[in-house]
Amino acid sequence: MCIRVSAGAGAGAAAAAFVVNEAAPDADVTVLEKSGGLCGRAATRRRDDLTYDYGANYLKSDDERVAELITETLDDEGLVEVTEPVYTFDADGEVSPGRDDDEHKWSYRRGLTQIAKRLFGPTDATVHRRTRVETVRRVGERWELDDADGETWGPFDVLLMNPPAPQTAELLRGAEWESPVRESVVDAVGDVAYRSVWSAVLHYPFAVDVPYYGLINTDKEHPVGWISREECKAGHVPDGETLLVVQASPGWSAERYDDDPAANVADLAAHTASIMEDDRLADPTWTDHQGWRYALPEGGVAQGPIDSARREDLYLLGDWVAGEGRIHAAIANGLDAGERVVYGL
Repeated sequence: MCIRVSAGAGAGAAAAAFVVNEAAPDADVTVLEKSGGLCGRAATRRRDDLTYDYGANYLKSDDERVAELITETLDDEGLVEVTEPVYTFDADGEVSPGRDDDEHKWSYRRGLTQIAKRLFGPTDATVHRRTRVETVRRVGERWELDDADGETWGPFDVLLMNPPAPQTAELLRGAEWESPVRESVVDAVGDVAYRSVWSAVLHYPFAVDVPYYGLINTDKEHPVGWISREECKAGHVPDGETLLVVQASPGWSAERYDDDPAANVADLAAHTASIMEDDRLADPTWTDHQGWRYALPEGGVAQGPIDSARREDLYLLGDWVAGEGRIHAAIANGLDAGERVVYGL
């Protein structure tokens, strides 16, 4: 049996591969990932002796099964917990305590990408990075894929697709797949709307004295949606330094997505200095940035077409299938998809 986890090595696909390997160790799992990294928007970068999660901020413990997987099933060495609270701020930039965050907030000393690495690690899955799938094709009862370099992969008995919904819809819209369910699947996936997020990373050679890990805008009326302090994650930032991850609001991000990055970073740094009431924060020593065009799904997808696709050995997975733009939701959906694949076998 040959199983393909295709067009993405995000947290959901990694969880599915982990389950398939556990239950069907003879399955041949191949992963095609268009980027050079793993774990999708749960992304980590390193610079000098600093580590920072510049996409998703942390893994929540909202799902008991995912919490058990992370803390008990997988190697938990290097797992770190953020204990400082999350405060709120409004359209005027006024900061207030009071957001109850009772759930755990986890990362790793080496960053959130460790999630996918630790899920793929025990498996025999073959991961091909910088491999962009451009064509999906149904051949009889199997699947084939063509990449951007013209190489054909397959045939495969089962196809799992893990990109964001708009990219999945585009692939399926152009797929060589004759099926009575194709149109309904494409329509359902294409209906999932996304919010864009433009993020800046700001470094300072001094520590800030504040009682919170993160700040979240609750009224959705400020250009900044989120600010967090990477120094609250053990092993990420040396003592006496500050590293902020600043995520713009979806409205600001959509409007400024393709603008000059330096201007965007400067604007977000100025807003950060105002919100945190520290003029020094307007002048970081170095910066980084990243735009996430498909950052957060607005909602889920109609399950009927998703179920219909499974009957043709096509499994769609990710946080958008779960209907919640969170890492734990993507992992939980991947575990479910992996179990469905094994049951189908």
